[in-house]
Amino acid sequence: MLELEHTDVPGGVAGELPNRCGDVSQVLARVGDKWTVLVVMMLAAGPMRFNALKRRIGKVSQRMLTLTLRGLERDGLVSRTVFPTVPPRVDYELTPLGRSLQTPVVALGEWAFANLDAMNEARRDYDARREDL
Repeated sequence: MLELEHTDVPGGVAGELPNRCGDVSQVLARVGDKWTVLVVMMLAAGPMRFNALKRRIGKVSQRMLTLTLRGLERDGLVSRTVFPTVPPRVDYELTPLGRSLQTPVVALGEWAFANLDAMNEARRDYDARREDL
């Protein structure tokens, strides 16, 4: 019979996990958010204005995009630059920290696009099997 037992892993990342789970959860909540993934993917190409981002992303509301950009700016992933023109021009771009997130987020986004049809098919199959119960 299989017995579960605790395994202490001294030092390193595994040894820090119990104390850092809350912190890691906050980071994962930010970078795992669907709007964050799309914003980082769009800004990977370079600085963009708010309305250009909104058009490229599509179905995001102005409020949700504003909240996402503010959260990314607060976390140091995006910078906001206001240019003194009339009307003011505001550009958003990835900071060095945000660019370090670019590779895994773009990979995750590309994986999602590549596997969307397969996941939808799996969901349909699952739902059909559940209906038969």
